[in-house]
Amino acid sequence: MTDLHPFIAGLPKAELHVHHVGSASPRIVAELAARHPDSKVPTDPEALTDYFTFTDFAHFIDVYLSVVDLVRTPEDVRLLTFEVARDMARQNIRYAELTITPYSSTRRGIDERAFMAAIEDARKAAEAEFGTILRWCFDIPGEAGLVSAEETARLATTDGLRPEGLVSFGLGGPEIGVPRPQFKPYFDRARAAGLHSVPHAGETTGPQTIWDAINDLGAERIGHGTSSVQDPALLAHLAEHRIALEVCPTSNIATRAVATLDEHPIRQMVDAGVLVTINSDDPPMFGTDLNNEYAVAARLLGLDERGVAALAKNAVEASFLDPSGKARIAAEIDTYTDSWLAR
Repeated sequence: MTDLHPFIAGLPKAELHVHHVGSASPRIVAELAARHPDSKVPTDPEALTDYFTFTDFAHFIDVYLSVVDLVRTPEDVRLLTFEVARDMARQNIRYAELTITPYSSTRRGIDERAFMAAIEDARKAAEAEFGTILRWCFDIPGEAGLVSAEETARLATTDGLRPEGLVSFGLGGPEIGVPRPQFKPYFDRARAAGLHSVPHAGETTGPQTIWDAINDLGAERIGHGTSSVQDPALLAHLAEHRIALEVCPTSNIATRAVATLDEHPIRQMVDAGVLVTINSDDPPMFGTDLNNEYAVAARLLGLDERGVAALAKNAVEASFLDPSGKARIAAEIDTYTDSWLAR
């Protein structure tokens, strides 16, 4: 098979499932750790490779939260956000919906208005400097319960506080022991305020969690959705209603949600006609990036350049970018692909 890495590296892309703190590169994490020496997170970027080796999903959550604890001031928030955008631009990511968990910052004492100002300042600066468009998904950290849901909904829907770049409302964290239906009132409020619904579901639990996300939370996209392949009726529903799956192959292996890449169910999803998008989730923590995830998906699906380009256009279609923005990036993908193949 042709080596697609060079093609993928230059391909214009959109990313829909990538976490704010989880996108901090070893360089950024080490800088934040040096600012806060009381943390247990290593300040040596090379030592972070071992630190980011997970035994299971619960261990991943523990490590993730230790990195969250490094973001303690508005200056930390601004640094993280802008530098994440820089790393995205290097991969030719034209548009990204970055999942942010504001509750993790406000409960640590960061002023909510200063937090909003920091992410918005970084967003505007990144678009001006790199050309990468950022939008926000505010997500509930499920492990923190309904208190965090109430706070996240308030921050996402309060006029004068809600940031300009906010487009969607999500739910992350562990699924086991955190049933989706209890979050319905908060998703109802967010949807009434014009936000799109994009909860995680079916990553470490069965198909019923995905049904709950659809029926109770009004999900328009599903984060991961790995177990959807266990239920043919669910796959048919996802395909019919164009409810996209935000698939993150390497993440699923790193957290032990899937045993090996060759066992990943992405082929079954695509064969069922589901709108599949490729994403990196928490890329530095999993030793990956979006370019690598496209290469992995291309291998698993047996794609050539046009197949990879079609996959990239799936993410554009499933995004919450305005129609003219979608058309622009889709045209960029086509122009780039035609030019590459004409060489």
